[in-house]
Amino acid sequence: MDTRYNHKNRRKYNLKVHIVIVTKYRKKILKDSIAEDVKQYIEDIATEKGYEILAMETDKDHIHFLIGYDCTDCVANIVKIVKQKTTYLLWQKYSRYLSKCYWKKKIFWSDGYFACSIGEVSTATIQRYIETQG
Repeated sequence: MDTRYNHKNRRKYNLKVHIVIVTKYRKKILKDSIAEDVKQYIEDIATEKGYEILAMETDKDHIHFLIGYDCTDCVANIVKIVKQKTTYLLWQKYSRYLSKCYWKKKIFWSDGYFACSIGEVSTATIQRYIETQG
């Protein structure tokens, strides 16, 4: 059996995407416990949704992650779920601190994102790149 591909029902696939999301206004708040919590929340979301986190690292104002996903999923929906759930959980835990950074409403991430599909050949290169962030 070819282990390079995932098999599910009548689907055979190997989908990976490098995603970068940025804090609103590029605020440098992804540090210490907030950075660790964001990574844990994304790991939890991945487990719940059946995604595979291959690499993940934060810098002060953004996070990179390389994720494997099912061909029935959509990158835009993955980003939407990650942004919504992490924002909700971070505001529950850090509302006092975040209300000083974002005084209008409960936001955390900027509106956009970067996503780049990768071929199997460059997985190690992308992983090394993400692991050296921060």
